[in-house]
Amino acid sequence: MTDWQENKRWSDRFLPEIKHILGEHLIAEPPVEEDMERNSDLMTLRLNTVRVSCRVRKFEYLAPFGDEFTIRAGYTNGAKTELTKIIEGWGDFLFYGFADEREEKLAQWILGDLRCFRIYHSRQLAQNGGALPGRLQENTDKLTTFRVFKYNEIPGFVVACKVYAPGA
Repeated sequence: MTDWQENKRWSDRFLPEIKHILGEHLIAEPPVEEDMERNSDLMTLRLNTVRVSCRVRKFEYLAPFGDEFTIRAGYTNGAKTELTKIIEGWGDFLFYGFADEREEKLAQWILGDLRCFRIYHSRQLAQNGGALPGRLQENTDKLTTFRVFKYNEIPGFVVACKVYAPGA
């Protein structure tokens, strides 16, 4: 089994909780007129396909990195990365969370608007002479690199969040 498959299987255990959270933030009760005239008890916030990129990290990374998120930016094999796909316009939201100590639930998470990220990214490129925004970070596998971004540096990015509260 590859590292990717192993990591995917580990993070997929959180998908039921992530789907529940996304439902709370991407599905809403419509105005009463919608129910009365158009048979609508619930509405998604968008009519077309909504693409959500999900990443869950282990609890040990929460304390040192809880105010930031990473996006894969390079592969040694030259494969297209998440950052490239986002900049190309793919993805509407980023769900980024940290597992709890037992790896059973999410201790902290954010739902980020990738449109806001793309605007921020473009502006940073323009303001910094084409230099890529975010801090470059090499992965421990030596096969991939990431760009690290701080949530609070991207205007309008955070749509919803749960901040870690020890003992809660």
